[in-house]
Amino acid sequence: MVVGGDALEVLDDGAADVFEPQAASSDIAATCHTSRCGRTVMAVMVVLVGRCSGLDGYHRHTSDPREAGMPEYTVGDYLLDRLAELGVTEIFGVPGDFNLELLDHVIAHRDIRWVGSANELNAGYAADGYGRLRGMAALITTFGVGELSAANAIAGSYAEHVPVVHIVGTPSIDVQGSRRVIHHSLGDGDFDHFLRIAREITCAQAKLMPATATREIDRVLSEVHERKLPGYLMLATDVARFPVEPPTGPLPRYTSGTSPRALSLFTVAAARLIGEHQLTVLADLLVHRLEAVPQLEALLAADVVPHATLMWGKSLVDESAPEFLGIYAGTSSQESVRRAIEDAPVLLTAGVQFTDMVSASFTQQIDPVRTIDIGPNQSTVAGEVFAPLDMSAALEAITGILKSRPTRSPAVPQPVPDAPDAVLEPDQPLTQKALWDKVSGALTPGNVVLAEQGTSYYGMARHRLPSGVAFIGQPLWASIGYTLPAALGAGLAEPDRRPVLLIGDGAAQLTIQELGQFGREGVPAVVILVNNDGYTVERAIHGPTAPYNDIVGWQWRDIPAALGIRNPLSHRATTCGELDAALADAAAHPDDLVFIEAVVTELDVPPLLEELAAAIAKANKAAGN
Repeated sequence: MVVGGDALEVLDDGAADVFEPQAASSDIAATCHTSRCGRTVMAVMVVLVGRCSGLDGYHRHTSDPREAGMPEYTVGDYLLDRLAELGVTEIFGVPGDFNLELLDHVIAHRDIRWVGSANELNAGYAADGYGRLRGMAALITTFGVGELSAANAIAGSYAEHVPVVHIVGTPSIDVQGSRRVIHHSLGDGDFDHFLRIAREITCAQAKLMPATATREIDRVLSEVHERKLPGYLMLATDVARFPVEPPTGPLPRYTSGTSPRALSLFTVAAARLIGEHQLTVLADLLVHRLEAVPQLEALLAADVVPHATLMWGKSLVDESAPEFLGIYAGTSSQESVRRAIEDAPVLLTAGVQFTDMVSASFTQQIDPVRTIDIGPNQSTVAGEVFAPLDMSAALEAITGILKSRPTRSPAVPQPVPDAPDAVLEPDQPLTQKALWDKVSGALTPGNVVLAEQGTSYYGMARHRLPSGVAFIGQPLWASIGYTLPAALGAGLAEPDRRPVLLIGDGAAQLTIQELGQFGREGVPAVVILVNNDGYTVERAIHGPTAPYNDIVGWQWRDIPAALGIRNPLSHRATTCGELDAALADAAAHPDDLVFIEAVVTELDVPPLLEELAAAIAKANKAAGN
């Protein structure tokens, strides 16, 4: 049953014209394409380009191309100014002959910097890491070969709700209309093959044409920004240089909105279910992606609210708070966390999306009769759906319910601390447990931890983070090698925070080329590479000694210098004492990149990973995979 009304609201902060999404190509654009028009025809069509509505006091993020010797303001400049308006100050990518002129405009822009990447896949990963912290990111690649190299990263951004705009430089409209056989194409005269691929992994796409370019740019960027999913822009060489007017108002925004009736009925139903019970909260990453963290924090402060997150949402809340229970992972949860969530008299789930790798293959036991589920655009109370209802509005309603009650809930019982571990002697061989205990103990407020999908991610998951530490992983898309370029992007998105990269040797071999960019860009990351001779996650799932889980051993300490890091601080830790010394050196050099190779045995697996791997293996076997 859906309770509520139909509400669609378009916002442009006071502009006179209502923003309306447009089709990716207009009749005029189609005529231009089929008639193989040249620049003369396109120059006539400029009168059809719509301008944004004016707004008093609007601050333009525009860069005058004439200052760099460029004669006029172009479609490329318009796109860059809109990205700057959304907070983008770095664009990642790889140059190619179809995007070189656009890159000249990037270099000339007063607010945006070009960050060249070692390859397009790494550029996509770096943009993803940037977008998770900055709230918007962009990369530029060339047509065909470049964009397909980045497609894996863009698909990951889609799966994990990261707003990234993929800008693809293409052959000119004239060339495309002639159906000539051009390099980087499939040789059949069809230049839209890759646009069709992009439709599967982005929320909005446009093949820009002169008459509609500015409107289409606004449409795609608005959808990316609001939906927190990637977008795709095909920008032909001649369209990029086509003259247009700068934006005269802010980027139009749209929102699905909240029905007042749905909100009112939701509040009544939620208050009835909560009653005098103590509310328990399980939160996940969509709260962060949809920028509802302040509303969640206000809810948690309105009463004594026991709360947990999924691994996907780790660091979403302050893990040092006494009400924080830990990480919920179905049957792989710590028993105290599992019981607190599954036995809660009333459970609120916010932005929760269960996946196999964060729920021990869907072993969560959540009773819908006792649950309030808050999603991006609708909420459910004991199975009754209320929509359209914005996540922030629903969280604020629950906060109001808790504040209106006359008494506060009792304090959360603190778990009995585990018996202290035996003191580790400096010469003891390094283990997975010792490694993650020591790394978590060395973190300081402001660190951004990026944990690769492997022993790093699952080794760190149960360790409580200090207040002010962010945690980034990729448990759904789970593309190994992601975190190394993502750490570069994160370091550039928030330069006052130090990235701490935790990555295995197998994953690092896929994307290690990007390490050189850390030195060039001055990102003082701490890179902890876990050398355990191969693919340990795969060993844990199947084939612990199988040769396909082995990799070629590298001389890891030599890699930073080989990739251009000047005077690298490189360590190799095989014992607890050597790791202590390496971490101390990292703390003593906060402005330098520090590389630590941490050596552990190949079959040493963190307990959480062992439990999850067993669940995944069982599920694969049952499904016949």
